[in-house]
Amino acid sequence: MSSSRYAPPKDLSGYAWLSVGAALATIALKALAWWLTGSVGLLSDAAESLVNLVAALVAVIVLKIAIRPADADHQFGHSKAEYFSSVCEGVMIFVAAAFIIFSAVERIITPVMPERLSLGLMISVGASLVNGVVAWVLLRKGRAEHSATLVADAKHLLTDVITSAAVLAGVGLVAVFHSPVLDAVVALGAGLNIMWTGFQLIRESVAGLMDVAPDREALERINTVLAQRRREGVVDFHAVRVREAGSRRFAHLHVLVPGAWTVKQGHDYTEALIDELVAADPSLRVSAHLEPIEDPLSYADVEDF
Repeated sequence: MSSSRYAPPKDLSGYAWLSVGAALATIALKALAWWLTGSVGLLSDAAESLVNLVAALVAVIVLKIAIRPADADHQFGHSKAEYFSSVCEGVMIFVAAAFIIFSAVERIITPVMPERLSLGLMISVGASLVNGVVAWVLLRKGRAEHSATLVADAKHLLTDVITSAAVLAGVGLVAVFHSPVLDAVVALGAGLNIMWTGFQLIRESVAGLMDVAPDREALERINTVLAQRRREGVVDFHAVRVREAGSRRFAHLHVLVPGAWTVKQGHDYTEALIDELVAADPSLRVSAHLEPIEDPLSYADVEDF
């Protein structure tokens, strides 16, 4: 294969630094809102932003590791490192949720009425807007580049925005009904919601480590190229397997051609096919096995999925 066929992976760590900046800003704003009000609901919001900061710093490190080229110890590259970031973020979400739930239960037992809620709510709204904008940027880039790390970070930030909205609504009710218990109930609900998000994130990351198949759209691009190349009784394909590893995908397939073809004919055909597949999906890395279409043994390893 030509060494220029596959473009080097993109360094996406700059987007993770954007997440770091957003986390620092929201921590400052939400901590101020909590300090002014004493609301355990707003404290839960600030605690999740602290987790965002740690997760963003982990993402910076992991994204740098993921773009390292293949070496003797990692012959398929380092792209799976992104899933470790996602797992780490999911675990930290669990830790934040546990802290929030503990604080909420404590306030249910010993209610305390928050103060200066209007000012605290305004500050928290500003912090949520920062998170919302950064999450939108990360999600678009993460999906475009198939980066598990950026998508996980974006989902975490979006969860933070949703949680913040629920907290703000709940704390607003505290101001309306003058009930300190409502503040703790809101925090408890937020903590349980955050814990569920952490569970989903860990589940998705573990699926990636298990060589999960890519989404339907990615598979369709591959199948379209193969369908255009098929010639009944002359050229066919089977044992097509595709796995996803972070921002990269790896495909393996068997190419069936006439046994009368020379080695060079089969080789040239396969090289042209791989080039088309990579053109359809630049993140794809392809290996192909050439077989004679007339030989029954060529079909011995066909598997149905």
